[in-house]
Amino acid sequence: MRDEELVEGLRRGDEKAFRILYREYAGKIGSIARSYLGSDDVDDVVQDVMLRIFKSIRKFKGDSKLSTWIYRIAVNVCKDYLAKYKRRSEVLTDFAEDEEHPSQHPVSEIDTEESVTGELEYERIMDALEKLSAEDRLLIKLRDVDGLSYEEISKIVSKPIGSVKSSLHYARKRLKKLLEEARE
Repeated sequence: MRDEELVEGLRRGDEKAFRILYREYAGKIGSIARSYLGSDDVDDVVQDVMLRIFKSIRKFKGDSKLSTWIYRIAVNVCKDYLAKYKRRSEVLTDFAEDEEHPSQHPVSEIDTEESVTGELEYERIMDALEKLSAEDRLLIKLRDVDGLSYEEISKIVSKPIGSVKSSLHYARKRLKKLLEEARE
């Protein structure tokens, strides 16, 4: 379904359109929430974003891509959550890291070594990302993970393209430095 058809379906209250919206965007919204908040409130953020989309779809003018508009809503919801946490002085936690995922198949020593090495590298990257600001994490995620254009990111974060490029450049430098420090 094209964006225009999806928007029209959402405006009509078509249940199929809402299912498509959820299927297409829930994971992406959750990913933004995880990278922005680094917490276990992902489901709440997804639900809040979907509710805001439902309430404001009639106001969507089509000046940008639907995905850009949705990402912008997701970022705003995440900012609201951060503000709420700061007011409450809450500490964000991610309980997913404590879960165990036992293997269902025996693995060889080589597979185990590669797995452990990969897991350690992944943890090193995640630790470094957590040390970055929420904005740095978001920019890296949108550009380097999701592959969005600078123009799309510019609209999502409400900054000029030049500022996005500059901020992303320095965010990558900070990440690189943190990763180098972690290897020492």
